[in-house]
Amino acid sequence: MKEEIKPIKTKDEPNLIPHLTIDCVVFGFHDSNLKILLLKWKNTKGWSLPGSVVMQEESIDEAAKRILKERTGLKDIFLRQFHTFGEVKRYDLERHRNLLSHLIERNLWYERAISIGYYALVDYKSVFPNPDEFTDDCEWWDLHDLPTLLFDHKQILDKAHHSLRLELNFQPIGYNLLPKKFTMPELQRLYEAILQKKIDPRNFQKKILKTGVVTRLDEVKKGVAHRAPFLYSFDCKKYQQVLEDGGLFFT
Repeated sequence: MKEEIKPIKTKDEPNLIPHLTIDCVVFGFHDSNLKILLLKWKNTKGWSLPGSVVMQEESIDEAAKRILKERTGLKDIFLRQFHTFGEVKRYDLERHRNLLSHLIERNLWYERAISIGYYALVDYKSVFPNPDEFTDDCEWWDLHDLPTLLFDHKQILDKAHHSLRLELNFQPIGYNLLPKKFTMPELQRLYEAILQKKIDPRNFQKKILKTGVVTRLDEVKKGVAHRAPFLYSFDCKKYQQVLEDGGLFFT
């Protein structure tokens, strides 16, 4: 038996900033693939990015952190504001009103909403996906195998991925997407997943070691079939110094 769903009929307007919302693109990395966290709306086949309204008593950054904590269970998340989506007609409003009428009363839809986009970088294994009141699933999807997204969320996702590629040499992206200990091939595959292209392994290792942002540990990866590769960890102080001095510039 399907759960009986009653549409939301009222919202506490004084506590909201009307017509302002936040959409979050949560990036993870697992099995050599860049992952995206998505929500499936109740009693539909529609998926979307995590998002919500902004409350009067919180800053925009605080709202993004609140949304992501509710969806991932994580408190300290690397966040970057990457774009504001403010087109007059962002998507087919009438179609979405009809599709989600069992969840949201028609009069509660904003005729026009401005959305601030954030991307977040998280350790895949540390996330506990949690749906919100409108959705019944919160799952990871491969970037190259996504379902059709509602609203203008495909555009938002594409813009976030573009921003991630542009900032790859200027932000501690590897530090936030990889576990504390990783192999050089794992680091290379992360960069390949973000850039969507292959990188020569010999040049990659030579250049990344030259920057000094990683340290080779006296440990090897366990449970591999062939010759076990050494494990590495990031030198956080050196990483931050290199970024502040102008970036990595090795891709």
